Amino acid sequence: MTDYPHLLAPLDLGFTTLKNRVLMGSMHTGLEERGDWGAVAEFYGLRARGGVGLIVTGGIAPSDEGGVYPGAAGLYSEADIANHRIVTDRVHAEGGKIAMQILNAGRYAYGPKCVAPSAIKSPISPFKPVELDEAGIEKQIADYATAALRAKEAGYDGVEVMGSEGYLINQFLVRHTNKREDRWGGSYENRMRFAIEVVKRVRAAVGPEFIVIYRISMIDLVPDGSTFEEVVQLAREVEAAGATILNTGIGWHEARVPTIATSVPRRAFSWVTKKMMGQVSIPVITSNRINMPDVAEAVLAEGCADMVSMARPFLADPDFVAKAAAGRAGEIAPCIACNQACLDHTFSGKLTSCLVNPRACHETELDYAPAAEPKRVAVVGAGPAGMMTAIVAAQRGHNVTLFERSERLGGQLNMARVIPGKEEFHGLVAWFETMVARSGVDVRLGESATAEGLAGYDEVVIATGVVPRDVEIAGSERHGNVVSYIDVLAGGANVGKTVAIIGAGGIGFDVAEYLTTGESPTLDLAEWKEEWGITDPAVDRGGLAPEGPKPEAPERAVTLLQRKAEKPGKRLGKTTGWIHRATLQMKGVRMMGGVSYDEITPEGLVVGKNGASEMIEAETIVLCAGQLPARDLADQLPRAHVIGGADVAGELDAKRAIDQGARLAATL
Repeated sequence: MTDYPHLLAPLDLGFTTLKNRVLMGSMHTGLEERGDWGAVAEFYGLRARGGVGLIVTGGIAPSDEGGVYPGAAGLYSEADIANHRIVTDRVHAEGGKIAMQILNAGRYAYGPKCVAPSAIKSPISPFKPVELDEAGIEKQIADYATAALRAKEAGYDGVEVMGSEGYLINQFLVRHTNKREDRWGGSYENRMRFAIEVVKRVRAAVGPEFIVIYRISMIDLVPDGSTFEEVVQLAREVEAAGATILNTGIGWHEARVPTIATSVPRRAFSWVTKKMMGQVSIPVITSNRINMPDVAEAVLAEGCADMVSMARPFLADPDFVAKAAAGRAGEIAPCIACNQACLDHTFSGKLTSCLVNPRACHETELDYAPAAEPKRVAVVGAGPAGMMTAIVAAQRGHNVTLFERSERLGGQLNMARVIPGKEEFHGLVAWFETMVARSGVDVRLGESATAEGLAGYDEVVIATGVVPRDVEIAGSERHGNVVSYIDVLAGGANVGKTVAIIGAGGIGFDVAEYLTTGESPTLDLAEWKEEWGITDPAVDRGGLAPEGPKPEAPERAVTLLQRKAEKPGKRLGKTTGWIHRATLQMKGVRMMGGVSYDEITPEGLVVGKNGASEMIEAETIVLCAGQLPARDLADQLPRAHVIGGADVAGELDAKRAIDQGARLAATL
């Protein structure tokens, strides 16, 4: 008996059977571009061993001009086919199945060779595309078919034709990007011709017994996007053209609606896929913000889809399916949808990884092999750095004692999880608690380590985190209206209805969201959709409300300030910063950069800017002006490993802290 009967049920495709209803969705990792095909094989092989029903690779370009950037992975030669065969052989040896995604980025391609149905520049790329002529269109279609045939020769079990997220095929489909008046534009029948021709040619190239997935944009979330009637029409034509499975894409990359960030409610778009059920006879896959087996099971049990796609959860834990099947769901390292080490890395040209699992995409160089000589290890501080060190060290066979002066594990993660939109951090802390307990770590809560008490250990790791940096402002010592962000997020501060926040980094933005938001919209799908202006694409084209976003009124009037003479929030996450900035703008938060903090008075904060002085009226002033390493204990020890915030004080950088902890523990 299993807790997940729908999720773990096989799926018969006629000519082949998938062992369960779990698809590992496509992610660009950067591994293929490095040319280390052993590392690529290890990455996918571990996920196949972990039990996923079908893997889809990151996007592989069918042509040079279609690559997401110059030099992006493609499948062009016999040498490429041989390299990909290394991957497919490994996946098959682990009992898995794998499909290659064929991705032509169209106007999203970050290079001067990019092509599109019309010469309209994308807002997320500096390059204006070349408008395809008839011969150019024929070349692109033929390239899809050639890539599919090469994928079959390379041993793949199928291909996924990427037709969503605003890439080339999607660009043909909507008037937003297709202004043509020939047989490839104008009416919807003409605009969908490109997609149908691609699927027909792909099927003809690979034959009948080969998986062909079509990734359809179920809701575009851009102006003048597709109606749901058009999406259904396309789905039926795609099925007739030879697709085996219909996979779901949500939103274009240029959409000003978050679709996969942590503030997006779990399974936020399964209702869209449910509308497609019964419209086609091939299996339908749903996706986006499905990160735990109980969520996936509920989606399937409610008839929202035939199969569930999860991508980043397999970065966080390659054994997701195996653990769920074995009744060990509590041990699944949770994807918290933070984007910090995955999408932020991808769009910064770095190798993808995972905040929760630093081994992701680093499997061949970060090894948690058993220790040759078990040691007595003391770890001081049970924040993310300390907990990760303790878990990995204990799993490797060391005898680990974890000291934490407070009464609970988590460190500053406990502050992150009270921020509206960051509820996933509850699950991360719970996972750490589970793994610390199951790893056999001796946990000493409420106990402050001393230099004398640590003398008997073979290795000492200092992960004591940070302390807030004090800001010397005239008048701050005379008035009681100044509090630290720690006091606010711990719930101990009495905060007024008008607030000035000093410091507009990640913590300042978090505090602003905390103070302006009542009930978190992340916990109420209807409220969240209204906040971002999302509607039913059967009612409003593209799924965008004509009246735009309708956020709840703010709980407080907040001014967010910083000394840096730049746009506040400029240095936030590459793929999530815009969401935080937009959220505060919707809450009416005033954001000011390039100010000096001149004086604190009972009425508020006097600031200077461009030679002028201004009184910011505020009942409460919150200090978020950075942190300093808490390393007093480290400085008392003759030798110690110092990691996390105690090493470098940053913006509550859990990604760096967890990575440091894992890498240190792997070498002890």
